[in-house]
Amino acid sequence: MAMNVPRLATLQSPGCPVGAEPREILELGPWFHNLHLPGGGQTAADHPLGDFPRCKWNQLAPCLPEDMRGMRALDIGCNAGFYTFELAARGAEVVGIDHDEHYLRQAEWAKGKMPHGDRVTFRRLQVYELHLLEGTFDLVLFMGVFYHLRYPLLALDMVAERATGLLVFQSLTLRDDEREIQAAEVPFDGMETLNDPAWPRMAFIEHELAGDATNWWIPNHAAVEAVLRSSGFDVLQRPGHELFVCRRTDDFATVRARIREELRSATGTKS
Repeated sequence: MAMNVPRLATLQSPGCPVGAEPREILELGPWFHNLHLPGGGQTAADHPLGDFPRCKWNQLAPCLPEDMRGMRALDIGCNAGFYTFELAARGAEVVGIDHDEHYLRQAEWAKGKMPHGDRVTFRRLQVYELHLLEGTFDLVLFMGVFYHLRYPLLALDMVAERATGLLVFQSLTLRDDEREIQAAEVPFDGMETLNDPAWPRMAFIEHELAGDATNWWIPNHAAVEAVLRSSGFDVLQRPGHELFVCRRTDDFATVRARIREELRSATGTKS
């Protein structure tokens, strides 16, 4: 999933001679992921966010194992597959899922170009369809998806069931002062605490944000950490703006017991 970006305006990208490959890049556009292809070409060299998402990857990469051989990874909302291919390059067997056929066409095309494409599988799935995937994953990327979801906590709880190792979470967030209020209990006559700007909160977008009608909820940083804790995760690192590297809490089963029945009812599963 991604915000809307302008279609590439020219055929030639820097470092990419005019030929069959740049024509294919143009035909498959617009691109949200700027993939660096083995021949020197780039899929979105004029990206409005710069060399994206490599700039995000450079922040995240040091937090992940350099050798992922034997690991199974899941990239949710994989788009054209930038992160999927980076994990495969480290040795992981990676499943990338996205609901958007346009991005999956790009990803499948890139799979034939990138060096470790044989370690990658792409599937068209919504995050709410994770039950269709077999097994669990040593690493799950849940980046750039949360705020696009009408039912974000349901999705996060479904992700939690599959993330037995590391979870990397990223969301567009509200600008705040990074203060956070944690309260084990809020009494009925103390609800004024909920009005404090530092309280975990999410802004609801009824219509559109930045021209995108799929933007539904924008959390503050306190809300991100709170929902991660409530789904059974500890935040281990924050390597960059809006990036959270997490692992299941020691009392994961106890935390999950609180929501287990509701999750089963919502998903129609017995697990």
